[in-house]
Amino acid sequence: MNPITDFLSRMQVVFSGLHNRWRLLRLARRVAELEDAQSEQRPVVFFNASTRLRGLSLNAAFSLVTSWGFRLDGVPVVHFVCRSGMSRCVLGTDPDKPGSPPPCATCITQSEHMYAHADVRWFEYQPNQALTATLEDLDLETLIAFEHQGAPLGQLILPSLRWALRRHQLDDDPATRQLMRHYLLSAASLAQAFGELLDKARPQAVVLFNGIMYPEATARWVAEQRGIPAITHEVGFQPYSGFFSHGQATAYPLAIPDDFELSEAQNARLDAQLEKRFQGEFTMAGIRFWPEMRGLDKGFLQKAEQFRQVVPVFTNVVFDTSQVHANVVFPHMFAWLDLILEVIKRHTDTLFVLRAHPDEMRPGKKYSRQSVRDWVEQKGVRELPNVTFIGSREHISSYALIEMSKFVMVYNSSIGLEATLLGVPVLCGGKARYTQYPTVFFPPTPQAYRQQAEAFLTTESVEVPEEFTRNARRFLYYQFYRASLPFDRFIETHPTGGYVLFKPFDLQELQARNSPTLKTITDGVLKGKPFLLDEVE
Repeated sequence: MNPITDFLSRMQVVFSGLHNRWRLLRLARRVAELEDAQSEQRPVVFFNASTRLRGLSLNAAFSLVTSWGFRLDGVPVVHFVCRSGMSRCVLGTDPDKPGSPPPCATCITQSEHMYAHADVRWFEYQPNQALTATLEDLDLETLIAFEHQGAPLGQLILPSLRWALRRHQLDDDPATRQLMRHYLLSAASLAQAFGELLDKARPQAVVLFNGIMYPEATARWVAEQRGIPAITHEVGFQPYSGFFSHGQATAYPLAIPDDFELSEAQNARLDAQLEKRFQGEFTMAGIRFWPEMRGLDKGFLQKAEQFRQVVPVFTNVVFDTSQVHANVVFPHMFAWLDLILEVIKRHTDTLFVLRAHPDEMRPGKKYSRQSVRDWVEQKGVRELPNVTFIGSREHISSYALIEMSKFVMVYNSSIGLEATLLGVPVLCGGKARYTQYPTVFFPPTPQAYRQQAEAFLTTESVEVPEEFTRNARRFLYYQFYRASLPFDRFIETHPTGGYVLFKPFDLQELQARNSPTLKTITDGVLKGKPFLLDEVE
């Protein structure tokens, strides 16, 4: 990029930010003017401390827009907002310098704009000298198992520690222990403040970001101890869409009626969506992982011809929050890969194509400290003649790989569900959102997984059960069109990836009677209904 283009690009980002801030303040003021300040309803508490430091992220927008809709419909809202409330927060942790304090001033400034003219309960970090002394000399294993006043804080914090340090297997070293102690002390302080807020406000429900990051996970635990419904949200599977759940949003629980069958129109709608995905035309959390998608080159095809069969192996990011649910059969993804490596060495007539997830080394994001690439180097996988490794920055079509495969292996990647629809059997190693229905082969133990892999590799052919295809289509239809709640009427892309801007819109569009999305969320939060859009033919 030349200097002039770079300058203009930076100016566009600055202008967009200033314009968005002005629009945000204007909307917040108008909501305050129009809301029913005399409502006798019990409030709903909103808490989201783990999706942004500056700017407006997708999940921050989902939370804020939803809270405005509630207020305009006469439901009081209380925002629980951090004002240096944690000595170390998740997004404020630098994996290269985990001891550095978070950028609180920037974050607080953004919060002041986001929650202007709203009922805000700021919380600040409260040091606990006795607890600090208790934690001081504990090793990492003991810190992970640590409980405080009945709260399993160590377990609540563990996914955040792995996410912040970009690894699953943690080193028991001074830097890791120090960060763990910071998280534990912060969670204990937050739990006390959130509990006091709930006892005073007596809310109908709390609405939280995914419930896995430790601030929200702690708040969720505190709410559940008081019998208060805790709703979590994450990004949905359509652009600018959110997924809300009465459970843990990252587990993606979906209740699909047994008798639900796709109509001809619904099948056509799903097929059009899948055609775009198979060409790489989709985003997740506002990020397009495949800016381009290349076919298989001549060299690869010539190599594949030397083998009896081809089996792709699709991996995940080991620190991702989905791994909290995935590690059921295997303790972690690398244990699964170790087993697969043994299988690879036994079947030299098979070409295994090992694919790293694009998020391991996504530009603009801190890279994984425990990557598949590193595992490949440590295990000498490149030296095996029947393995091809595709790195996370190589934009080779996964779908082209699937189409020439006998079967595919996945941990809990989305590609597993799509492979089923392409008519290719899938052997799944981790619990995925789609394994709640029979859609793939999912052996219950490592031994059973090995046996199933051996059977697939030695048999002449493997068929996809008709039940798998039916369930895959049903699940994807619900995922795309019933559970992904669209916010695209209110937000659009920011020049900086991962952030969004507000569109111009009339505030009346945020009322439940005028918005299917807000009606679905309102009925879910206040009446306990499923967070599913009504079917539109």
